[in-house]
Amino acid sequence: VVQLVESGGGLVQAGGSLRLSCAMSGFTASSCCMGWYRRAPGKKYEFLSSISNEGVTSYIDAVRGRFTISLDSAKNTLYLQMNSLKPEDTAVYYCAADQEGLTDSCRGSWCYFRMADPGRHGDNYWGQGIQVTVSS
Repeated sequence: VVQLVESGGGLVQAGGSLRLSCAMSGFTASSCCMGWYRRAPGKKYEFLSSISNEGVTSYIDAVRGRFTISLDSAKNTLYLQMNSLKPEDTAVYYCAADQEGLTDSCRGSWCYFRMADPGRHGDNYWGQGIQVTVSS
């Protein structure tokens, strides 16, 4: 059974930092794309960042320069380092990985388009989510 388990969330003051981890297990084959999303109260899921199995990263403008995604393949763990946090970053954060694995499309900037597409969310494995609260 594939499992993605987030950790590292919590309460932090504005300007502070947190590092989210996502432990991934049960995969029979490697995913091509992994990513982080968030959902603030009353809002839709928001794609934040993606990383490919080869380490190609992408970010939305709202977090570029503040958040850093990384992957430790040896530990099967995905990370999101979040710096300079703002109250508007308050949300439940989710990690995800694609289900289709290493297809011929898995190269270059593919993962940005794949993970940012709301129509493909149903084709992801998802973690259970973890709360991040940034106080002003």
